[in-house]
Amino acid sequence: MGAAGSQSSRLGVFDLVRGLSVVSMVLFHLCYDLKFIVGVDLGWFAPPFQDVWRRSISWTFLFVAGCMCPLSRDNLRRAAQYGAVALAIWVVTTLAAVDVPISFGIIYCMAACTLVFWALDRLGLAPRGVAAAVVLVALFLLLQGLPDGTVGLPGATLELPRSLYATPWLSWLGLPGPHFSSGDYYPLLPYLFLYLAGAALGARWKSRGYPEWAKRAHVAPLNFVGRHALVIYVAHQPLILGACALVGSL
Repeated sequence: MGAAGSQSSRLGVFDLVRGLSVVSMVLFHLCYDLKFIVGVDLGWFAPPFQDVWRRSISWTFLFVAGCMCPLSRDNLRRAAQYGAVALAIWVVTTLAAVDVPISFGIIYCMAACTLVFWALDRLGLAPRGVAAAVVLVALFLLLQGLPDGTVGLPGATLELPRSLYATPWLSWLGLPGPHFSSGDYYPLLPYLFLYLAGAALGARWKSRGYPEWAKRAHVAPLNFVGRHALVIYVAHQPLILGACALVGSL
């Protein structure tokens, strides 16, 4: 969700895609708050549709952020900025106690993944190319069930030892402890692999040059939203919750 490069050198396609995802995210959270906080009957807002919608948003954010890593001038600073926002979100959601506090949510995931990419890049180990991206996506899909104690694909899964989930100190990694809960949970694994897949493709596109259509892709309102995705992410939930509280009081 962070910016990379100056205004004049921005790639319009990334802002456009993020803008679409931000709009989708705001609508998703509006539906969530109306159903689970206000009590509005939204029977259609339920799994599996709800899960698919959520993943379409978060997976896009993480993949695009990974694509932009090779374009960033300072990924360490980006990671620190994300980390500061993630900490603030945890503090605010804990104190507000409107819903389950957010521990290791998607902004934390962005911070952790960006930090890992920065370290790999410094060591000359950052993934590059289509083949690396394909392998990383495969790993991401195979580890989708990791927080629930399984690995593999539907119909061919392997149960992991429950002892891996006995400690409360590995929830950040993707092994939630016995009493862990969060209103938004995106641990380092498996999402790091999706992020690095984006970085691998981003490095390839950067070396070969982006096509003109990617640079010029522009729908003014959506590109504006995409350029300010992090600010909107932080601000939208308090605004939606305030509006829902007003509706509930009528």
